[in-house]
Amino acid sequence: MLLQRNKLGSVRPPKRCRSDMDNTSTSDIVIINGNSHPDLANMVAERMGLKNGGCSVFHKSNRETIVEISDSVRGKDIYIIQTGTKDANNNIMELLIMAYACKTSSARSIVGVIPYLPYSKQCKMRKRGCIVSKLLAKMMCTSGLTHIITMDLHQKEIQGFFDIPVDNLRASPFLLQYIQESIPDYRNSVIVARNPGVAKKANSYAERLRLGLAVIHGEQKEAESDEVDGRYSPPPTRAYSNILGTSVEMCIPTASSSRQRTTSVSVGVPEHPVKVKPPLTIVGDVNGRIAIMVDDLIDDVQAFVAAAEMLKDNGACRIYVLATHGLLSSDAPRLLEESVIDEIVVTNTIPHEIQKLQCNKIKTIDISILIAEAIRRIHNKESMSYLFRNVTLED
Repeated sequence: MLLQRNKLGSVRPPKRCRSDMDNTSTSDIVIINGNSHPDLANMVAERMGLKNGGCSVFHKSNRETIVEISDSVRGKDIYIIQTGTKDANNNIMELLIMAYACKTSSARSIVGVIPYLPYSKQCKMRKRGCIVSKLLAKMMCTSGLTHIITMDLHQKEIQGFFDIPVDNLRASPFLLQYIQESIPDYRNSVIVARNPGVAKKANSYAERLRLGLAVIHGEQKEAESDEVDGRYSPPPTRAYSNILGTSVEMCIPTASSSRQRTTSVSVGVPEHPVKVKPPLTIVGDVNGRIAIMVDDLIDDVQAFVAAAEMLKDNGACRIYVLATHGLLSSDAPRLLEESVIDEIVVTNTIPHEIQKLQCNKIKTIDISILIAEAIRRIHNKESMSYLFRNVTLED
């Protein structure tokens, strides 16, 4: 076949060759999913012009997970769409077994698309527990996953737990667009941080929308991290007993010269002062304004309801809650329906159709186009930087 030349004299392949290359680039993609969010998997596949691969995941009578892949995956790029829901343990086992099944079936690469990563809130050492998200990362790497696509991790440092690449996508452009297009008179709004820990995210939203910022400070009840964990065994005031049973005298200050720069205490190991949090207070003006609370996850909603009541008492005319992940556990829909919150906006990283039937205030933003674009760029070995334009550490 003769090569064609354009007006500048450069050689370009004929149209048939280019179409063959395009077909080859998509024929190597196989999208499969577990039972956590099949609707999202179907939407992603539809946007990419593909159909879901033949994979069935079911549970036997003894609750063991069985995975059957009917299509060939040898030498192909597999994308497993499996998010975290309230049934997190089954979601994880399904993902691990699907990944290992693809690995043993000679798949070329196995990418886990996990919009909401389960156990991401257990990413810090507390009491006598462990960092569960670190354990989960090791399990995923061992199962055969070669890449992770997720969205709005609870702590961005979780990416360091994995020995494989992790792309942490952001849902903030979708939420910002919703504020601008769907909240009437949003210029009269103020972005509210439910607690100081969310202040950086709220400040990022406020700066992008050119709006004011308010922060709710204090707690109505003790946080889990503040609870007494039982490890109360004060050292003796005069001596320590080492492993060999001998006595080691504590360092008691003696008369020292004025030139000595090292000081010591005479009462042993000093105690930590008790942390006393003030009652809920608002730093910022919300009187006559639209209050928009932002967060990464809505699960137990008691704190959101209490914050909304305080905002209402301080003169807020309407109250919105925006978050990436809407887990909405327990009786969250009922509490939200009875609260003073006017609207709750979440993305479809987690299925919540049942919760929407129980609460008419819940609105959903579709982010399947972002996941589809991330899969396309990874498969075509294109840069992911376009999806992270203007993203800062606070987002």
